[in-house]
Amino acid sequence: MTTSTATHALDVPGATLHFEIRGDGPLVALVGAPMDADAFAPLADLLAADHMVLTTDPRGIRRSPLADPEQESTPELRAGDLAALLTHVGGGPAAVFGSSGGACTVLALAQAHPETVHTVVAHEPPLADLLPDRDTLAAGTDEMIARYLAGDPLGAWRMFFAQAGIDLPEGALEAMFGGERDPRHVADERRWFAHEVRASTFWRPDPAALRAGGARVVVGIGEDSAGQLCDRASRALASTLDAQVVMFPGDHTGFVDAPEPFAATLSPVIRPRA
Repeated sequence: MTTSTATHALDVPGATLHFEIRGDGPLVALVGAPMDADAFAPLADLLAADHMVLTTDPRGIRRSPLADPEQESTPELRAGDLAALLTHVGGGPAAVFGSSGGACTVLALAQAHPETVHTVVAHEPPLADLLPDRDTLAAGTDEMIARYLAGDPLGAWRMFFAQAGIDLPEGALEAMFGGERDPRHVADERRWFAHEVRASTFWRPDPAALRAGGARVVVGIGEDSAGQLCDRASRALASTLDAQVVMFPGDHTGFVDAPEPFAATLSPVIRPRA
């Protein structure tokens, strides 16, 4: 299923944000970090049957250029961008679905801009700082970043997947990240390693601010993610917030791999409360 997509740009301090709108109805935003708008397109097409769906490239990624390419990408900064987009589009308060680093973005949005959102679905946030082995994870993250910046992307990715608890088939890493690659993908990858991964994974949400903001917070976990870092972090977050947990089809990228069952699970969660 495909639907009409309107493409726009919004200037915000230090960046120009690429965003896309599909459909009509209650507003829902689908947010990644570093994933761009294209990753959410199949899910957005399905939800657009009865929602206005906003997708976007985060600042510094693909079609959202920065004034300063070396600017750090923090959940708070990305949340400010998302608040500006939601206000610009209108139709809020909105439901917001964020996956991975995007889950950190939507939690920061609910803390700092509660007027923009009624429901937050934080799908598999990589909140390593909530885990008992945070110090080991922090040291591993620093080494992974250093390897990447020293010119060893395969070594960095090998460390990343090991730390995340994700097993890849033999040869998959080389197929994904070796050989000739799209320069744009490489630029986005470098930005993530150099300026985003640590700021997102060691960001810590503020439970008091989230409760005071009034948005409903739902923690999403992939049915196939058991034992992975994001599964552990998501469960720690749900316990910290006493939040509802919803199990979604697939693993960390279930919305890419199985958009139809994923949409069927997400749709009732994002309905506006009466």
